[in-house]
Amino acid sequence: MFEGENNTSIGSVLKNLLKNRALSMRKLSELTDIDTATISRIINGKRKATPEHLQKFAKCLKVSSTTLFSAAGYLQEQSQEKAYSDDIHLSAESIQSILESTNILNEKFSIESVENQLETYQQFSQTAEGKETILNGFEEKVKRLGSVGPFISQLQEMYDKFRFMKVAPQHLAMLGSALLYFILPVDVIPDYLLPIGYLDDAIAVKLVLQGGMRKV
Repeated sequence: MFEGENNTSIGSVLKNLLKNRALSMRKLSELTDIDTATISRIINGKRKATPEHLQKFAKCLKVSSTTLFSAAGYLQEQSQEKAYSDDIHLSAESIQSILESTNILNEKFSIESVENQLETYQQFSQTAEGKETILNGFEEKVKRLGSVGPFISQLQEMYDKFRFMKVAPQHLAMLGSALLYFILPVDVIPDYLLPIGYLDDAIAVKLVLQGGMRKV
């Protein structure tokens, strides 16, 4: 059996979801375009579910992808806590560890890559188009994400300060960069790579808070 404990966990979760939704493995196969035999092996702990499998299961079964990734052993609670740690460098190491374990993204994650993206967004946030993107896109993105995540409240505070211009002009661009990083789907770790797609967004928030916000 391949990593029996983790696979038994994901197998039990999938069994319960199928039972609760009155779905057969054959029907799940039709909905996900994953071979029935593959689904059976995943449920019975004879094959490890790939991230792609889990994302398709989550979409069809209408369940959080984080739940399935955790059940499959990809994302341990300790790793999540580290990713949102105040120690940004520890967070970066944690994210890189998750990326390597999931084999989703080949590129190496670094703080510098996030900083470079923030610098680009900082310039964009000062344009009329950038401001419109923030004001029109923030609440929709939070709603789509489900208001989940320890960094959401911090982003909400940033958004309120940006919207009502509650900080000095020189800091609005910094706030805007973090908000755009969160709103726009293409950043260092693309948002569609659930459930890790928002971990770098949390790092971006920390970088702005620990950097420029101390000067407000």
